[in-house]
Amino acid sequence: MLAYGIDPKVIMAELTGRGAGISRGKGGSMHMFSTEHKFYGGHGIVGAQVPLGAGLAFAHQYTGDGGLCMAYFGDGAANQGQVYEAFNMAALWNLPIIFVVENNGYAMGTAVQRGSAETHFHRRGTAFRIPGISVNGMDVLEVRSAAEVAVAHVRSGKGPVLMELITYRYRGHSMSDPAKYRSREEVQEMRDKHDPIDAAKAELLKRGMAEDRLKELEKQIRSKVNEAADFAENSPEPEMSELYTDVLVESY
Repeated sequence: MLAYGIDPKVIMAELTGRGAGISRGKGGSMHMFSTEHKFYGGHGIVGAQVPLGAGLAFAHQYTGDGGLCMAYFGDGAANQGQVYEAFNMAALWNLPIIFVVENNGYAMGTAVQRGSAETHFHRRGTAFRIPGISVNGMDVLEVRSAAEVAVAHVRSGKGPVLMELITYRYRGHSMSDPAKYRSREEVQEMRDKHDPIDAAKAELLKRGMAEDRLKELEKQIRSKVNEAADFAENSPEPEMSELYTDVLVESY
């Protein structure tokens, strides 16, 4: 949502269940939406966003507005059947969509080697003639370059692309996940040697950006985060009457 230009305040408010949140405090981390920004959120059903993404791509094709959809899902969701139904339909109808698998290696807590027969997820589209790209998801410039290739492919009318971003998460899948399925040494090595923010900072310094300028940027970012957190903490929870709103839309 930050990448789509959505105010950090309403994002943080939603994360903390406040009425000022982007989904009025009723969506939480998995159900954030903004039709204004064409951001259609996440879903509590694992992998459900993938066929919905195919539907959004079909809408772009149907209206001829030149848009495309990017549907994100993880290595755990990659084993869901509906993902492959969406792949088949997208390829069959030549839909303008980029499927993005964020492979952090552990899904909710199961290593890919234990849950997936094919651990190279960018190959998963082969049966549907969808080209795949494997990308270092910890390198922002590599991700950008790969995305530019994928977007150009889709916009040229050649159909969908499957991108696999090899990434990592330092913490558990949720607050209740102690992440005991991996060693502290493994996590520390990823932090020390592969952190994407540290790598981006090193690249900027290499390209001549002054360290003082980087420190100023970090200061501005911390200020925005703190401001968003304060806004959320000081915002009221949803009114009880909101329990029944946005549940059903009646059409006549």
